[in-house]
Amino acid sequence: MAWWQRLVGASSRGRVVALLRRGDRSVEELARALGLTDNAVRAQLALLERDGVVRATGIRREGAVGKPATLYGLGRGTSSLFSTAYAPLLSAVLAELGERLPTRQVDAVLRGAGRRLALEVPASATFDDRAAAAAGLLVDMGAEADLTRTDEGYEIRGHGCIVADAVSACPATCRAVEELLSEVTGTRVREHCDRAGPPSCRFSVPRE
Repeated sequence: MAWWQRLVGASSRGRVVALLRRGDRSVEELARALGLTDNAVRAQLALLERDGVVRATGIRREGAVGKPATLYGLGRGTSSLFSTAYAPLLSAVLAELGERLPTRQVDAVLRGAGRRLALEVPASATFDDRAAAAAGLLVDMGAEADLTRTDEGYEIRGHGCIVADAVSACPATCRAVEELLSEVTGTRVREHCDRAGPPSCRFSVPRE
């Protein structure tokens, strides 16, 4: 069972999402398929729209004089939310890289990936703002992370790891995150991740 099915289960929202994964539908079509009233469907759509899962995709007119019906579909970029293929695929790719390339080349590839990700992050003015942006970025990517001030600057400590499966296949994966945070903060971030058990992130962000 997919994560989103576990989250919403057989709730009305879950059933709406399942139907919209098959194609855009109007309120009336959803209500008919689910055995709900139009108002009940609109309430579920409003919640899903608020979370960015669903959006209005267009208007369809039924017949020559029929009232136009708003069509709803999945939000942009949400298809990846329903896939469980990314983690095992990434782990397999990293394992293959580790077997085929020298450690130095694998490290360079991962650091390049981190720099590429950083290009999408707006620049912040002060060091404090950049450190906060780096920690916030990890949170946006799904981490539980705390930002703590230290004598040298800051420490970002994660509770768990956002790329745990990939790290298990290739511990050097942390280099990508290290490089990403370095680019965002404008300083040489160092990773001190705990990989003795379940991976747990920790990065030092020195003030330079």
